[in-house]
Amino acid sequence: MPTPTAIIDVVGGPSVVGSLIVNQFDLIRAVRAGLPVNAVHALMQSGRLSRAETDRVVLPRKTLAHRERIGTLTVDQSDRLMRVARVLAVAEEVFGTQDKAHRWLRRPTSALANEVPLDLLDTEEGAREVEIILGRIAHGIAA
Repeated sequence: MPTPTAIIDVVGGPSVVGSLIVNQFDLIRAVRAGLPVNAVHALMQSGRLSRAETDRVVLPRKTLAHRERIGTLTVDQSDRLMRVARVLAVAEEVFGTQDKAHRWLRRPTSALANEVPLDLLDTEEGAREVEIILGRIAHGIAA
């Protein structure tokens, strides 16, 4: 499991989030306060998610435009963003590089009923299943 710092780095790090995140409780407080909209932009600019993928698994374009006027995400939107960031961080940790994680997340896998792992991140249950498979891969268990 990646550290809270590694998860926050996926969305641009402390400079984007606006606070230092050193433990899980800092992360919880940041989500409850509402993360800055710039965290979504940082995620896309890093190449981890395209605009279309962000629309599907994080925040629709219209909603993002609305939140840009406000400056922060809601608690639910922040939670969704952190769910996706957490899985991306786990995948990068398991596969060793952003590029390898990127490829795996976009290919259907029989371990997930031939679903594309990234497509499952739109729900908490789907994200959990992806994390379980990543855990199996990390421990050398056939996935």
